[in-house]
Amino acid sequence: MAIVPKANKKEKKVEIDLTGPDGNAFVLMGIAKNLAKQLGLDGEMITKEMMLGDYEDLLQTMEDYFGDFIIMYR
Repeated sequence: MAIVPKANKKEKKVEIDLTGPDGNAFVLMGIAKNLAKQLGLDGEMITKEMMLGDYEDLLQTMEDYFGDFIIMYR
């Protein structure tokens, strides 16, 4: 059995296929709320920011807050 230091542990990112049902704006806001809760962030504030612009702005907000934890595919 190998013991791997925590620093070397590879974290798995959440993969989001924007061409499927997960690409729906409401689904993305749900994912954002869930991730925000896990990270101790204000999910309501983030989803309000996501609704300020168009779809591309929504995706950029996701990237800004959760880019270290998600991968979005088109």
